[in-house]
Amino acid sequence: MAKTMKITTRNASFQQWQALLTNRNKRQRSGEFLVQGVRPITLALEQGWEIRALLYPDRQVLSRWCRDLLDRVSAPRVALAPELMRELGGKDEESPELLAVVAQPEDSLDRIPAGPTMLVVVFDRPKTPGNIGTLIRSADAFGASGVVITGHAADPYDPKAIRASTGSLFAVPVVRVSSHREVLDWLAAARARGLPQVQVVGTDEHGDVEVADHDLTGPTLLLVGNETNGLSAGWQEASDRMVRIPIVGAASSLNAAAAGTVVLYEASRQRAKRR
Repeated sequence: MAKTMKITTRNASFQQWQALLTNRNKRQRSGEFLVQGVRPITLALEQGWEIRALLYPDRQVLSRWCRDLLDRVSAPRVALAPELMRELGGKDEESPELLAVVAQPEDSLDRIPAGPTMLVVVFDRPKTPGNIGTLIRSADAFGASGVVITGHAADPYDPKAIRASTGSLFAVPVVRVSSHREVLDWLAAARARGLPQVQVVGTDEHGDVEVADHDLTGPTLLLVGNETNGLSAGWQEASDRMVRIPIVGAASSLNAAAAGTVVLYEASRQRAKRR
């Protein structure tokens, strides 16, 4: 059985976990983040992510799911005072039943499978963690091979991003890179190994063709731009085609994650039809 310890004060360990909620630099340095919720924690385990610790409220009745998970996971177990669990859960009245301290995987593009049916979403310099989580959830729902976040961007391991992804972060490879050049070099290396040409498709409200009129059935890199400024000049130059989503009504544009979801759906629809 895994080792269990009790924590009743805001000691160094508690302060470290608390920092994971708000401090991106500390998440990065420690290489870990906090996860709560039945579905996200279950998916993290099913997908083989490294669990470094499991935290639960001391002296409280736990559900069968929680008890079973504590029994079968070999990570250290920590019984926290209920008021400390409430702080880590971000709730005023109710403690989360379980929190998992999860290791961040390596930011390597090789985690994303590259093949003739690949569909990779690139989110360029997103500023909102919720948009990142929403787009990861959509990528999972519509069969994308992975999500790449480029440039100076919000953190996919921010609690808001994890919550918005509803656990899909653990099912779809998500990789952060500093610039578009790293992605293009990765594609070039894949082509050298025999991968067919991958089309790079940008999204823009002024794109030259409607998304439904463009073939998305082949290997595709789908670009979604920053919420305010759209795609960077580097990505615009690298794009083979810019597509647009036709909209009506008073709205002048779509939210970045919503636009990405629409194009992902269209790619999934076309691929299902071809199959």
